[in-house]
Amino acid sequence: MTTPELETARLLLKPLASEDATQIQRIFPRWEIVRYLIASVPWPYPEGAAQHYVDNVALAANRAGEGWFWTLRRKADPAELMGVICLMSTPDNNRGFWLAPEWQGQGYMTEACHAVNDYWFNVLDRDVLRAPKAVANARSKKISERSGMRLVRRLKGQYVAGELDTELWEITRDEWNNLHR
Repeated sequence: MTTPELETARLLLKPLASEDATQIQRIFPRWEIVRYLIASVPWPYPEGAAQHYVDNVALAANRAGEGWFWTLRRKADPAELMGVICLMSTPDNNRGFWLAPEWQGQGYMTEACHAVNDYWFNVLDRDVLRAPKAVANARSKKISERSGMRLVRRLKGQYVAGELDTELWEITRDEWNNLHR
C-alpha cells in the first residue's frame, strides 16, 4: 500500500522520498535526536548514512508493505523537514519517530502520532499498536500517555546511548477508537 500524505491542524506528513535524505543528513546527526534510537543507528553519523537509510531501509520496507514513513513539515513552511515518523509491521515495535530539538515541546509529535495511529488502526486495520521507548525518554513517554497507551512490559533495550531500561507501551484499535473517534 502506497504511503499517503496525511494532514493535521498544523502539519503535513509527506511520504518519505529519496530526495529527503539531504535534509535528514543535515539535521539528524545530533545527540539529542539519536541517543534514544535503536543501536543500529550508526554513531557518529557518517556522511551518506541518511541516503542509505532512506533508500535501502525505509523505502525498501515501504515497497515490501512492511513500513510507512513520513516526513513532518509545518504547513507554514512545507519545504522544511522537521522530523520523521514511521509505522512498521515489526513485532512489539510498530511506531518510531524523531523530531529536531528546535521543534520539540510544541505538540507537533503528538499531532503526528495521532494521525499515524489513526492510519494504523483505521486504514491498515491493525489490532494493536506497540511502541518501545527508553525509560529515560520522558517526552516520548508523555506522548504515549496522552494518546491513551498503557505500559505492558519492562525490559532492557539497545540504543545509540547503550543498554537502557525500556518500556513497551500499547493501545488496541478499540481503545484508540473509543478515545479518539
